[in-house]
Amino acid sequence: MHDTSTLVRKAQSNDPRAFEELVGFYQNRVYKLCYHLAGNQDDAQDLSQEVFIRAYKALGSFRNEADFGTWLHRITLNIWLNIKRKNSRKIVSLDEPYESGDGGNMQREVAALDGDPLEALEEKEFRGLVRAALYKLTEEHRAVLVLREIEGYSYEEVACLLGCSLGTVKSRLSRAREVLRREMTELGRHVDLDVAAARERR
Repeated sequence: MHDTSTLVRKAQSNDPRAFEELVGFYQNRVYKLCYHLAGNQDDAQDLSQEVFIRAYKALGSFRNEADFGTWLHRITLNIWLNIKRKNSRKIVSLDEPYESGDGGNMQREVAALDGDPLEALEEKEFRGLVRAALYKLTEEHRAVLVLREIEGYSYEEVACLLGCSLGTVKSRLSRAREVLRREMTELGRHVDLDVAAARERR
């Protein structure tokens, strides 16, 4: 097995197998970011495919001293932001699957028969609440929040990925957290009504 730098050099020398190996190494990482940004599987798959097409065409501009995964994430962000600026924001369905801790996708099923239906409802509603609130953010705020809080990039890395200053990153992140809290509070009022109604039916 070759290391990433070797594979990149081979791919830059028109070795298609080397690029296929790079895709294999990074496709899950790229798809994860695409899913958090796009909010659904179909758009995430389309976006991740476009990322690797763009990456293949731009291989000649990649410098091996940089991290290849971070470079792919930068391409992902550029494509997604351009798409969102051209198209209207999609309505997010709370029935969309969410990403589990092991990287897989799971449906938001309400309850197992051997569990507490009310607890399952509350858990479902909370996950849906966070995701719905996230997709009410502007593209810039969503991007900075996903990169910092979900992907775990440092402030400096986020600034590099987004091509903005450190101060801008911190300002956007502060604003994004504030808006997210406000949206969750507003959406939570409706969730409280649903949960209260469920309690009354018990």
